[in-house]
Order: sequence, then structure tokens, then C-alpha cells
Amino acid sequence: MPEKKILIIDADVASSNFIARHLTNQKFEVVQVNSGKEGLIVAWRDRPDLIVIEPTIVDLGGEEIARKLKQDPRSANVPLVALSSDSSVVRMKNCLEAGFSEYIPKSGQAVSALSEAIGRLLGLTATIKKQGGYLIVFLSAKGGTGTSSMCANVASTIAQNQPEARVVVLDMVLPIGSIAPIVGYEGEQNIVTVADMSAVETTPSFFHRQLTELKIWKFHLLAGSPDPESSNHLNAGRIGDIVSSLKDSYDYVFIDIGRSLSKISLPLIQQADVIGLIVSTDISTVSLTKTLWSYMKNKGVDASSVYTILNRAVGLEGLSKAEAEKTIGIQINAMIPYLSSNMTFANTHHQPFNLKFPNDTASIVLVDAAKQISTQARSMRAR
Repeated sequence: MPEKKILIIDADVASSNFIARHLTNQKFEVVQVNSGKEGLIVAWRDRPDLIVIEPTIVDLGGEEIARKLKQDPRSANVPLVALSSDSSVVRMKNCLEAGFSEYIPKSGQAVSALSEAIGRLLGLTATIKKQGGYLIVFLSAKGGTGTSSMCANVASTIAQNQPEARVVVLDMVLPIGSIAPIVGYEGEQNIVTVADMSAVETTPSFFHRQLTELKIWKFHLLAGSPDPESSNHLNAGRIGDIVSSLKDSYDYVFIDIGRSLSKISLPLIQQADVIGLIVSTDISTVSLTKTLWSYMKNKGVDASSVYTILNRAVGLEGLSKAEAEKTIGIQINAMIPYLSSNMTFANTHHQPFNLKFPNDTASIVLVDAAKQISTQARSMRAR
């Protein structure tokens, strides 16, 4: 991470300290002040690269601070991010008109949204992507498309074919994780328990030592939330740090998002080397995938980072590859043939598909897809 200086202007000391710790952990230099007037002085004196402001600060108000900063040549081009306890549409509109680049209401997802905004505004997203192990995210537009099965099996196949590589799978499907039942994991450690730990505790060496290695699958696992109640207590602000530590400890980091597209998962998608987009053949899923892909493009996702799998395993009927490509507007890279009950059988026995059914056509497709995804990740990183 290139050294960048961020100024926080917030009278709420607890909030300011929390954000400062998060940014410091991301290797930013952080300066904190608790008044608008002091913020202006520090901004013009220290020349920060970005300023985070609580708009409700009483001595000047966020809108007035923004106007003064934008009118002064020393700070006119500095990105301003509102991190606000006021979630009203009126306040948001006023702040954006005053010169803020982003308006983020304070909530459980605010920290991850702030990290994404900072990376984008400072042009660091591309730099972050090139650090550590390859990040491969699997998602779909609709449940029931076999996303978790594809994620686990592709990760396992890469681990089988590259025995020297360290591979980890992070289950971010909410509200209930879906990888553990597939691979037979019954441990107590999961993303919720780990997110409750401090950044000092969840270092790369912690993940290297503590995550369970699933012998037959040949990858390590950070399981998902065990139940909906636990997911309600997920400390979403820690996800970015956890993924960064995983990338520092493993050669491949697979993240299963399922259809849980949110402010938590969007930064992960934007930072991924490869995005495994899983599509089933029914018309409704293909239509929803078109909407999802349009949204992802608007958020800056490059089509060259997407690897699309048409999974006919979940149903014999439906659209053809050509029809799906035409509707979605993106190339389909691999097609999983109809598997009847074989994938369910393999999952029930907690075994990788290509080991349970080595002679099945789908095993050959999965092996080829895993090789192509690995090659694509290397190609994207080299750009």
C-alpha cells in the first residue's frame, strides 16, 4: 500500500479512534482533529491525500467545511468523504452539492464502504489487487445455481494440480454459510468468531497456523456464519483486514459470496483477480444475471476479470449457451453438463466431484475450468 495521509474531522472521539485504527491497519498515515476549524488548519498545513468528515460537527458543519476546502487551491482537489451519523436524504444531497465525493451513513457496513471509497478515490484498488495471493470470488444472481459447489470444487482442483500452492476458501454467504456442509467441516471457528478478534490477533501467521486444512479437499477453510443470529453480529468492518491477511498468507484466496451482494461483498468483487460468475439455464436466473452484470460494470468491474460458468448441473431444461450469452451480454467460458444427482451425492459424502466421479465429463470440465481460472488470475495480475 503506498503511503497516503488521511485527515479525520470528527468530534466523536470514539468513532474517530475506531476509524483511525482501521485506516492505520491498512497502512495509512492518519491525523485526527475534533473540530471543523482545526480541520481546516490541518488540511491546509499538512496537505492530506483524503479527508473524512462527520458532517454533523457543530462548530462549522460539514457543508461549510467542504465549501471552504474546495474554494482554496491548497485543498480544492482533495477528495472529501462524509462519514455521517445523519442518514437523511436532505443532508446527503446538501453534502454532495457542497463538494463531498462520497456520503456514507454510519452503520455496521460503514467501514467496508469507507475502505472501498478510499481505495477508489485514491486510485489504490489496482495496487491492492496486485498484493499477496490471487483473490478469486464466486457469486451468482440467484440462489440454487450451485455457486458454493463450484467454488469448493474449483479451489480443490487448483490445490490438487498445484500441490506447492497454499489455498484457502472463505465462506461469505449470508445469513448461513454453505461451504461447511459440502466439505464436512464441523469446527467452531468461522468468519463471525474471527471478525470479533482484533487486527493484532488476526495476522497472516494466525491464519497460516490456525485455519483447518481439509485433507481430501487440499485447502484450508474459514467457514461461514453457522446461523442467521450469528450473522447479525458479524463485525463487517473487519472483513477487509481479514481478506488482506489471508492474501498475505495464501497463494489463492477463494471467496464464496453466493448471491449475498452487498456493501460488504462489493469491495471484494472490485478487488478480485477473477470473478467466477455462476449462471443456471433458466430464464429468470439469466435475466437476473444480466442485471447483476450491468451493476458490476457500473461499479468498474472489467469483463476480462470475469469467468462465467453455465451450470446445467441443476436442471436439464433451459437456455442454450448462445442464448444465455446474448441475453447477459458476456462470454460464457465453461459449461457444466447435466449431472442428475451426482453433484448432490458427492456433496453429501463431502468429497470433491472429480475424486468421487473421476471419469464423468463434468470432472474434465471442472479441471479445465480450474486451469483457465488460474491462468486468468496470473494474466490479470500481470497487467
